[in-house]
Order: sequence, then structure tokens, then C-alpha cells
Amino acid sequence: MKNCAVILAGGEGKRMKMDKPKPLAEVLSEPMLKWVIGSVKSAGVDEICIVKGFGKEYVEQFVETLGFPVETVFQAERLGTGHAVMQAKGFLKNNAGNVVILNGDAPFMDSKTIRDSLKYHTENGNAATVITAKVDDPTGYGRIIRGENGELKAIVEHKDATDEEKLVNEVSSGGFWFDTEKLLGVLGEIKSDNSASEYYLPDAIKLLLEKKEKVGAFTADSADTVLGANDREQLRELENIAVTKGYKCTL
Repeated sequence: MKNCAVILAGGEGKRMKMDKPKPLAEVLSEPMLKWVIGSVKSAGVDEICIVKGFGKEYVEQFVETLGFPVETVFQAERLGTGHAVMQAKGFLKNNAGNVVILNGDAPFMDSKTIRDSLKYHTENGNAATVITAKVDDPTGYGRIIRGENGELKAIVEHKDATDEEKLVNEVSSGGFWFDTEKLLGVLGEIKSDNSASEYYLPDAIKLLLEKKEKVGAFTADSADTVLGANDREQLRELENIAVTKGYKCTL
């Protein structure tokens, strides 16, 4: 069975004070997007599609430097993570099997987490698997709500969480494994009936659960897998973590 990856890299870097897309901001002199691609490749996943949006020409230039083929698709309007994945439908149809969907600005999503979560995903016969982590401060993250037996019940966004749900410290990393066929089956059903009028990828999880498909949650060993940066200060924090913990881009 084939495994492929879709990496979301269309975010704008306004608060980074840069003209390029946010995933091209550098940690230890390497773009965060390169860190993610390195982890995907090190996990044994070679078929990769990057969803570009803002500053697409910069992503195209970056891809040319990689030395191996990577497909790119263009998200002309940034209407959410679900909408971004919709732009990769052609790629998904050509790569039956399993797909890992990752944020291009999460540099510490490591190859071990990708491999181990795939193993969990396939051994349990899941239609989808959310990659999660337990963090000290879950503010701003989607909470992982589990049932009495540890099964995944829902992903609740911070703004929609009750006071009790906000106490949950297991959060979504923004990374997911999907059975490609099952994802394609619900992708068109995702609606934008929310305050932002956007199509959210976690709604695919909700739809699969409603269809009684098997959905799981894999907890990463390190909380750092969820980390990203929205501004220069947070970027410096990522640099400090990388230096302190000896993290390196594997590409």
C-alpha cells in the first residue's frame, strides 16, 4: 500500500515581517518547510504534494532546490485547511493508500512520530488518525476529547471548548493520517458554516466519526511536535529549543 504526504504551506508571514510564506521562515538557517519535508522523507514517504498559496513563486523556487520531484498545487483563496487539501484532490486520487497531512510550519514534527503514527493507523485499520501531543499549556490548540475507553470522540477548537474541555492538555498537532479513499469520500462534504466561513480539515474527522468509521488518536512522545511560530519572537524560541535539544533538519 502506498503512502503519500500533503504539506500545507500557503500561510502568509505578516507577523513574521517577511514577504515570503510563513513556512519558509528559517530555524537554524533552514526553512521550516524543509524540516517537515526532511521528516517525511526520513519516514519513508517519497510522494509529496505541497499546497502553496500566498507567495507561491517562493515555494516554487524552494522546490526547485530540493533535487527530487515534489508536486505542488495552488490554493488561490485561503479558505481553511480543508479547502487547502481539496486543492490536492488530483494528487490524492493518483496515490491510493494512506496520506499524512502536515503543517509546513511545524519543524519539530519528526520522522519517528510520522512512522509510529502510521504503524498505529494501519495496525488498527483506521480511516483516520489524529497525531496528538500532551502539552503544559494547551491554550489556542484544538482539544482531543476521548471517551471512557480512550477512543477519540471529537476535536474541539479552543474557542468552542467548554471550561471543562479547556482543562484537557492533549491537543491536536495539526497532523493527520487518512485512508486516502475515505478522505476523498468526505472531503466534498466539509462545510464552511462557521464564523470564519472556512473549510476546516478536522471536520473530516467529525464526518468520518458520524459515518461510524474507525478513527484514532496517536500521542507523540514529544510535545514539541505541535510547535510552530507566528512571529519573530516565537521563531527565536524554536531556534533556542532546536539548539538546546539538538534538533536538526534531516534534509
